[in-house]
Amino acid sequence: MKNTFVVSCPIDTYSGYGARSRDFVKSIIELDKYDVKVISQRWGHTTKGFIERNKNEWGFLNDHIIPGLQEKPDYWCMVTVPNEFSAVGKYNIGLTAGIETTNCDMEWVDGCNRMDLILTSSEHSKQSFLNSKYQHSNNKDDIKQITKPIEVLFEGANLDVYNVINKFQNKELYNQIDSISEDFAYLVVGHWMQGDFGHDRKNIAFTIKSFYETFKDKPNQPALILKTSKVNASVGDREGILRRIEDIKKSIIGKNLPSVYLLHGEFSDIEMNELYNHPKVKSMISFTKGEGFGRPLLEFSLVDKPIIASGWSGHVDFLDKDSTALCGGKVNPIDKSAVVEKMLIANSGWFDIDHNYVNHFYNEIINNYDNWLVKAKNQGKISRKEFSFDKMTKRISEIFDKNLTDLPKKMELKLPGMDKIKMPKKNNKLKIVK
Repeated sequence: MKNTFVVSCPIDTYSGYGARSRDFVKSIIELDKYDVKVISQRWGHTTKGFIERNKNEWGFLNDHIIPGLQEKPDYWCMVTVPNEFSAVGKYNIGLTAGIETTNCDMEWVDGCNRMDLILTSSEHSKQSFLNSKYQHSNNKDDIKQITKPIEVLFEGANLDVYNVINKFQNKELYNQIDSISEDFAYLVVGHWMQGDFGHDRKNIAFTIKSFYETFKDKPNQPALILKTSKVNASVGDREGILRRIEDIKKSIIGKNLPSVYLLHGEFSDIEMNELYNHPKVKSMISFTKGEGFGRPLLEFSLVDKPIIASGWSGHVDFLDKDSTALCGGKVNPIDKSAVVEKMLIANSGWFDIDHNYVNHFYNEIINNYDNWLVKAKNQGKISRKEFSFDKMTKRISEIFDKNLTDLPKKMELKLPGMDKIKMPKKNNKLKIVK
């Protein structure tokens, strides 16, 4: 009899944690060692309904979703931020993307210590957890820190979905991008988060302004395609983002500014791959201040196109420094406008990119594109070999074999042995009884 493995996670949401949940649960199912059940949770204000919309690929998950617990599970896993971790099972696992900054909140430390094992997405996140130490009392030697084992479990990409294609299913999306006048477009993917100008975590405001400044009043201007939203895909959210883009545009001194296009709404995995593959999308940009992993960057690397990214945090686990344009900079304290209670804390740091790298790589990619295509193909090979879904599943198996050995196995009821009763030989002749 298999041990029960219950995962509490936002499995049905359009979010990074939703995608992470689906992949993780699928991997556990494929291990075929556990009786896997899922309790579906929300993730902030993100939209639910992903499984129904993508039921051809993910509908099998419905067979594992349960309304709640009937008994204490053997293994209990929560996919969320650590301050929400709670120990419910005989053995408790916390799975989190981790923290984008240099250290985490004290409540995250407490949450991690409630579990038996912590899984996080990158070496950066693991180190940030280890850096998080707090004085527990007036005694300077009484330090509160994470004492439970931490293992790195990267976010493996589905190579059946994310790959190079030349046939497109979503004609509307294809035609929408094809309709822009420019043949060369940079792509930015990520939520536009809180923070004053230059202090939102994905650094989208700065990205837009730097794009305008770099290519203003130049001939043959490229375009910038911005795939973003805030907390949801509402009309109000879309209009608010358009206003922010317009405000940035008005701050630029120049007669001829390049075009910025907004893609807003929820996309399926297949639609994202088609976006990445569109022939007018030539390169991805991420001037992020910090990532727990950086999932869109991994996905984009699988279509063999150049990437420009900050040279710090979770994504440097998979982005090869010789195959991608990694921008230098330095770690500075997080701005107070970006602070989020229990999430992005004031006494932590994140990455401020060196503006010289930004201007240089914008021009380097567009002017020497063929050379960067060669490098991008090498990055694609690395990503496919080392950061696939199958490789992630193998990594899960290794982690579990190492850490989940102390839990008593469920035992099947075994009855005492019995001697075989000898029966008289049958007489096969037909007898007629009168």
